[in-house]
Amino acid sequence: MSKPAPLSGFPEFLPAQRVVEQHVVTTLAETFELHGFASVETRAVEPLDQLLRKGDTSKEVYLLRRLQAGFDGGPDDAAKGIGLHFDLTVPFARYVLEHAGKLEFPFRRYQIQKVWRGERPQEGRFREFLQADIDIVGRDELAFHHDIEVTRVMLDALGKLDFLPGFRLQVNNRKLIQGFYLGLGADDVDEVMRLVDKLDKLSPEQVTGLLVDEAGLTTEQAEQCLALATIRAADDSFVDRVRALGVEHPLLDEGLDELAQLLRGTVGLATDTVRIEADLSIARGLDYYTGTVFETRLDGYESLGSICSGGRYDALASDGRTTYPGVGISLGVSRVLVPLVQRGVVTADRSVPSAVLVALADEDSRPDADDVATALRARGIPCEVAPSAAKFGKQIRHADRRGIPYVWFSTTDADGVTHEVKDIRTGNQVPADPATWEPPVEDLRPTIITTKE
Repeated sequence: MSKPAPLSGFPEFLPAQRVVEQHVVTTLAETFELHGFASVETRAVEPLDQLLRKGDTSKEVYLLRRLQAGFDGGPDDAAKGIGLHFDLTVPFARYVLEHAGKLEFPFRRYQIQKVWRGERPQEGRFREFLQADIDIVGRDELAFHHDIEVTRVMLDALGKLDFLPGFRLQVNNRKLIQGFYLGLGADDVDEVMRLVDKLDKLSPEQVTGLLVDEAGLTTEQAEQCLALATIRAADDSFVDRVRALGVEHPLLDEGLDELAQLLRGTVGLATDTVRIEADLSIARGLDYYTGTVFETRLDGYESLGSICSGGRYDALASDGRTTYPGVGISLGVSRVLVPLVQRGVVTADRSVPSAVLVALADEDSRPDADDVATALRARGIPCEVAPSAAKFGKQIRHADRRGIPYVWFSTTDADGVTHEVKDIRTGNQVPADPATWEPPVEDLRPTIITTKE
């Protein structure tokens, strides 16, 4: 069999890199749970009518079909019209509707799970990737302070990933921009919003032309839309700048008030590396967002686009009688990690969890070595027994290649069994007892190490 070629868009980590991913997942889960979010996992597939009902996502969905649909003697109806989920929000909306009678509202959930998206693979964009979401969902109503809360929770989680470079959380409010466009007299607000959202890819002059040609705005209206999109502020001073543009509408007033509340509610979280700003160009592409919208960009990695995004959705989930409004934010774990590990910015100091390698004097001593390993594991010390009774120098090199910091030696003589443990980094070797010896806390598990690019 020839050596297989990598499959583009489906990243795989080496063991030391996987340690970093597991560290991130654990850190996120622990932080979310500290804030009272419950863990859920939804199925990998959803009916196509659910996946396609919100936003232009048809090109992103992977269909699911049996290779031989009729092998069981009939058409494979169960596998028709289902696809792999492309995000975790749409399946979560279905989950809420299906289990609403068993949930307490407001329902707070986090979900860390793989998703699949039919994108052209490139840096930060994959066909299979890990995503981490938090959402708060209410029944019929959900107070705005939850928008502030999910912002604070995600900032708390990201702040604990200390290997990350600085980042900028950009926030806006769809009520603000929709109200502004309505106040201008735009006939197709959604089209205007869609075109303005292209500012990160097209020049202002190109977007102005599209607004005139495709959205039917006058040149003056288009210029007003771009003037709004240029407003940035780290505090609620953006309100006066929007007012100065001379546009009025009740929905605009509501959006301005909500966005100002969010900026004031997160002002204490800003640091040298964490910046929070109102960015009135942000709209988000999916059309289920109705209020607050988020995007996050890493310093030095702006080409990745937004690594953490989300917003408020007031009507994504409804059974016709009850509506379940929610607000959530999603971190693209793979989008952040894959470029960092590929560039060697972050890795682990060893490729295995083992802190100790139990050496073998000869194969006859393997049962005794297993007993030592069992005693260490009983006290939570990860270890493994050497794969062969090679010369001790070779066993030490085997441990060194895997990053294992300690090698355990046992010798038997007329006085009984003597145990010693060697720190192969320093060469220090001391007597030890399998029932009591412990490594320093920092050596018990692999450590995440970072380097400057």
